Amino acid sequence: MVTDDGPDWRETRRHAVLAHAAAQERRRHAEQAEAARLVSAFVAEARRRGLPTTRLVARSHDGRARYRTRLHGWYIDRARTRAVDVDGRFHLLTVPRALRARFLGADPQPGPAPLVVGEGGRDGESVPLRVLLQRRLDADS
Repeated sequence: MVTDDGPDWRETRRHAVLAHAAAQERRRHAEQAEAARLVSAFVAEARRRGLPTTRLVARSHDGRARYRTRLHGWYIDRARTRAVDVDGRFHLLTVPRALRARFLGADPQPGPAPLVVGEGGRDGESVPLRVLLQRRLDADS
């Protein structure tokens, strides 16, 4: 009787898992690089067109509180929860509720932009980043 739990099988399986994880990591880095290029191109085009920037406002996760930020840039979605700052960094503008932020403002940190915004969300609404950025450019044309 042959079993699949010998040392050779385990080693083969371990290598397969590591190869899969490495491929996912390469894919993630490639997507982040492409999204960064899209955001950078958006900022260049927004500046070329003279799109006015605005001081960005963060909202609490529950949507009940609004907080000032030090950021200036462009909102890229209708809900005003995603934005690109003037330095070309992507921001998700939802933060935890905090009394301190009420007085001093919030400091949302930039993060990697997703190639597909809203992907995996429960509402099923996802939009390619390229489309959101183009819509924002077209809105002021």
